[in-house]
Amino acid sequence: MSVKFQEDVTTRTRVGRPENLTHELAHKVGERLTGGDTHTGYLAAYLKQLQSNPLRTKMLTSGVLSSLQELLASWLAHDVSKHGHYFSSRVPKMALYGMFISAPLGHVLVGILQKIFAGRTSLKAKILQILVSNLVVSPIQNTVYLVSMAIIAGARTLHQVRATVRAGFLPVMKVSWITSPIALAFAQKFLPEHTWVPFFNIVGFFIGTYVNTHTKKKRLEALRRQYDQRRGGNSEYGRRDYP
Repeated sequence: MSVKFQEDVTTRTRVGRPENLTHELAHKVGERLTGGDTHTGYLAAYLKQLQSNPLRTKMLTSGVLSSLQELLASWLAHDVSKHGHYFSSRVPKMALYGMFISAPLGHVLVGILQKIFAGRTSLKAKILQILVSNLVVSPIQNTVYLVSMAIIAGARTLHQVRATVRAGFLPVMKVSWITSPIALAFAQKFLPEHTWVPFFNIVGFFIGTYVNTHTKKKRLEALRRQYDQRRGGNSEYGRRDYP
């Protein structure tokens, strides 16, 4: 009986430990967020689709996130369309960009990066992978992003596209050089390789929303200054002619 009593006390002690309670709470929160347990939840269904139809799933994910990014940035910057709402023609254009440009490009580039470093788990290999990602993969993706954004914004000549890329390349690369090593190190440590592209899409969603919001606010401020200058100039002109 003493052995039985000791086993019961040990079991209760284990269950009552803070780390076990924290793990149980995290598990319940995870079930709520993913729509069920590990094998039947929303996240499990998404990962299953990602493995069976990787490119299609990535395209849909990137399209939704890209359009949502544009809509959210417009709302945060209070950038309304000529019809007075936040849903502009840029939203479906961004969805098309995410589906047919961003996702396939990321699928190919990240796939090549993973093949080059497949099976190499040493610290040196991981650091080299981060360097290749920042010096090769990110510049390609950011250049394509800036070219696409210029065209979506209305650029129609090579000179306009080139000016947009020159103006935005270094600021975007600075953000990538700060966030990309952290995101890639996290992916190397905690995520299976087939989830890397959607994970980077989510990271890019938050970064892109911030950059897009900041850009919209600067553009709106410039338009307000131009309007105030024109209004002030017209007032002065009127006072000079009609004292």
